[in-house]
Amino acid sequence: QVQLAESGGGLVQAGGSLRLSCAASGSIFKINAMGWYRQAPGKQRELVAAVTRRGNTNYADSVKGRFTISRDNAKNTVSLQMNSLQPEDTAVYYCNADVTGWNTGSYDYWGQGTQVTVTS
Repeated sequence: QVQLAESGGGLVQAGGSLRLSCAASGSIFKINAMGWYRQAPGKQRELVAAVTRRGNTNYADSVKGRFTISRDNAKNTVSLQMNSLQPEDTAVYYCNADVTGWNTGSYDYWGQGTQVTVTS
């Protein structure tokens, strides 16, 4: 089994910064893509940013130029640096990882979510 542990959420004023981190642990042979999603009240979960094992990144248009995703393959971690935060960034942020196990295929795993609240 695989667990994703998130940290770094909180309350910040508009224009501020936060850094989210996620560490994967368990029966991991290889982690393929990793990413961050968010879900605001009354809205669907949406992709914020993703990064492949080789380091190729993809961002939602709404966060381009403000957020930066990075990963450490040796530590099985992924981080999201969020700058110039705005109230519309308020949501629960979820870590996601596509993990290949030692004797299994690839499965999608999710963290428990961390709240990010941006006040105006």
